[in-house]
Amino acid sequence: MRHFLLMSTSGCHLCDEAIEIIVTALDPAQHSVDEVDIADEDALVELYGVRIPVLLDEASGAELGWPFDRAGLLAFIGGLS
Repeated sequence: MRHFLLMSTSGCHLCDEAIEIIVTALDPAQHSVDEVDIADEDALVELYGVRIPVLLDEASGAELGWPFDRAGLLAFIGGLS
């Protein structure tokens, strides 16, 4: 199973859009995603504050930044090794 982190924060409408794309595009038997509220950690705010939402592949460290659509998400996942 491939595990991802979605860097986001509460009240972020773009993050809500990203969540909807992720939920409808990914197979939960093959992929898991945990949402991380960057507001809880200063280092994450500094790193992701102006870039959220960002989907981070924990295994490789690869990031998919917004904007992305279903096709872009699937292409990103397909390109992971």
